[in-house]
Amino acid sequence: MTGRRDYYHDPDAPAANSLVPGGSALVVDGDGRVLMQRRADSGNWALPGGTMDIGETLGECIVREVREETGLAITVIGLLGIYTDPGHVIAYADGEVRQEFNVTYLGRVVGGSVAVSDESTDVRFVDPAEFDDMPIHESVRLRLRHYAERRTSPYLG
Repeated sequence: MTGRRDYYHDPDAPAANSLVPGGSALVVDGDGRVLMQRRADSGNWALPGGTMDIGETLGECIVREVREETGLAITVIGLLGIYTDPGHVIAYADGEVRQEFNVTYLGRVVGGSVAVSDESTDVRFVDPAEFDDMPIHESVRLRLRHYAERRTSPYLG
């Protein structure tokens, strides 16, 4: 577990020095299980996603990142929310301290098969009943709660 440390409303967190647009996808299968990956850099379970490359839209970024990280092809079908909490910063081994900037889309699988990437140690669809017993960062738990609430409009925060 090297390379990344999340701080969430921690008074001892380092000051952010970076802001990078990125996103994630909340993808649910026909049994109501959520696609998640266990991150190699933190050991936490998370929604697949990542940061934008120049020349792509955020939606294209999410489709690309999900394919790279999970082996699955998805299509974006909606928006869960925008998560930009300045109280959530991520410190990297190279000195970058990034303020959270995540747009979480809703997605649907359209192809591929589940595969582990070099960014994860496990990838699978997880039954929400398992969430309480899994290491999941609070910022991801917030997104999972927002989905479970069946909100009629995206979270804007």
